[in-house]
Amino acid sequence: MSKKLVLLILGLTFFLCTGCAINPVTGKEQLMLIPQRQDIAIGQRYAPEVEKQMGGRIANEGLQNYIDSLGQRIARVSHKPDLQYHFLAVEDESVNALALPGGYVFVTKGMLKKLTTEAQLAAILAHELVHIVARHASAAMSREIGIEILLSAVTSDKTPRGVLTAAGLTRQILGLRYSRSDEREADLVGMDYLAAAGYNPYGMVETMQMLENQQQIRPIEFFSTHPNPENRIAYLTQKIQTDHHNLAALKTGKDDYLTAVLSALK
Repeated sequence: MSKKLVLLILGLTFFLCTGCAINPVTGKEQLMLIPQRQDIAIGQRYAPEVEKQMGGRIANEGLQNYIDSLGQRIARVSHKPDLQYHFLAVEDESVNALALPGGYVFVTKGMLKKLTTEAQLAAILAHELVHIVARHASAAMSREIGIEILLSAVTSDKTPRGVLTAAGLTRQILGLRYSRSDEREADLVGMDYLAAAGYNPYGMVETMQMLENQQQIRPIEFFSTHPNPENRIAYLTQKIQTDHHNLAALKTGKDDYLTAVLSALK
């Protein structure tokens, strides 16, 4: 039996076993070549390489602890509070944030410099958390990474000849694009996470306005992988007016962000 035929049979078997999964956010089925149990393994395997390719972690433990604490606060109100999450700030000067399957969230120094409040940072982390919880990151890998590469990433510690190295695969992961429907879901569900964690949901609106303004100046990395849905600001504002009230009781955290992040980055 030829190598190609064996690989095809393995691929078909893998697809039949794991071809669809339930999105815990929507309750609907979605195409998924990666079984849920492998999300954590993929995150563990490629998180160090992602960190490396994004310039390494910012060497400030106070800053890292602040971001992780904030992320964990939001994770506790997510649809998957029991997953082990990891939040890391990296040295990359691009305006970007990234989620890996299995609970890994990266936010760049460039993004941190553009934000001005704790609620805005919470909005970015909540948005990326939805990509993990709803398995958008895994679905994007299912869509965009070839079967041979996907099988090697999930089932083997060795890299077969002709398949990308870990570094090469990580570059593909960094370039994965979400759909506009994924982005809308991450916005709207992320806003619910934001408010449930005690933050003013206008932090999400302010963050997206900032990103759109940056995009008008020059293309930013965030929108290269997170396509901007139509009427983003409008539907976010409408959701606040419809679903979120008593905003005065929710936190904005401008002074906290200045102290913990902006002062630390000077």
